[in-house]
Amino acid sequence: MPASKLFEPLTIREVTLSNRVVASPMWQYAGERGYPTDWHLMHLGRMASGGTGLVMQEGTTIEKRGRGTVGDLGIWDDSYIEPLRRLVGIIKANGAVPGIQLMHPGRKARQHRPWEGRRPLDHSSDLWDWHEWEVIGPSPIPVAEGFPIPREMTAADIRAVIGAWAAAAERADAAGYEVIEIHGAHGYLLHAFMSEAANQRRDAYGGSFANRIRLTLEVTEAVRAVWPERKPLFMRLSCVDEVGWTMAETIKLTRELMARGIDVIDCSSGGLGGSPVAGARAYYGYQVPYSARLRRETGVLTAAVGLIVHADQAEGIIANGEADLVAVGRELLYNPNWAADAAQKLDALPNFDNMPERMGFWLRKRARAVEGFVPSTYEPASTEA
Repeated sequence: MPASKLFEPLTIREVTLSNRVVASPMWQYAGERGYPTDWHLMHLGRMASGGTGLVMQEGTTIEKRGRGTVGDLGIWDDSYIEPLRRLVGIIKANGAVPGIQLMHPGRKARQHRPWEGRRPLDHSSDLWDWHEWEVIGPSPIPVAEGFPIPREMTAADIRAVIGAWAAAAERADAAGYEVIEIHGAHGYLLHAFMSEAANQRRDAYGGSFANRIRLTLEVTEAVRAVWPERKPLFMRLSCVDEVGWTMAETIKLTRELMARGIDVIDCSSGGLGGSPVAGARAYYGYQVPYSARLRRETGVLTAAVGLIVHADQAEGIIANGEADLVAVGRELLYNPNWAADAAQKLDALPNFDNMPERMGFWLRKRARAVEGFVPSTYEPASTEA
């Protein structure tokens, strides 16, 4: 049987992933007052049962004012632990490792859902806890024209946010997640602090490169201090963005993050003002070069993201040393069994061994039943006498 790098296990600290396929954190905007619903059970469970090694839950907000939309999931209170434990349970029961992305949208808070246009939310009596949904950021610079001007964060705000990240990590551990990813990309709070375009502070958190990355490093230290040593810690970064952040800066930042206990960099791009595509049209694997260069120059483990849709494409990324993991998003929405399908196409797990037996048993029977058939054809029974 040909060896597949994509389906080799990977152990990070003391957590072993059965393969290198990650379900990217994909916002579902289906939360109710921050609590998960049955939709989340279905969404995460089907990707776990489809053979994915690591299922990363969507960006989950660390404080009440840090909500992007009314449908965001939350983890800012202990009351969220038990409902989130149900999500962990369904992921584990179906053979995948459960991960959670922790985030704060900063100046991107309080917006409509994407299919509603992402425009700013207007004050309305039916919006939950409007008075506790303050838009904050490094400087009073809106994300775009027509959006609210964020209140510049004080030293007390910064301390509170760092504490909120640490408390969220403790709750994530209590709920049973095995991986945390800190969201430091796409124009959200940490990325905004790192950007000269969004951060014009004159204190210890603005100005120089060292000052602008200070919050990201302090959040990492706070999370790592409470997150069990045996469990991996990821960071999602926009390796380049559309307003000046460069790969050279990402490399410098990554070395600092590695020294503070980050195990994997999830390599994305852009998003400070608009699209995650940093000034270029997307194409298959368009962000993979960021992952390859970062891995090569720092030695950090990386996850490659961005229009990874084909089994042989994903296999090549891992086999060529361009990444240690491939994160698949919208392709998994289209086909939640993508990982199991890739294993068949690569002849890596021909007996559907990366699926629950209640699925694998019937799929093996299906494979035997159609053995020898011409693929993708259907011959109707003859109607001749």
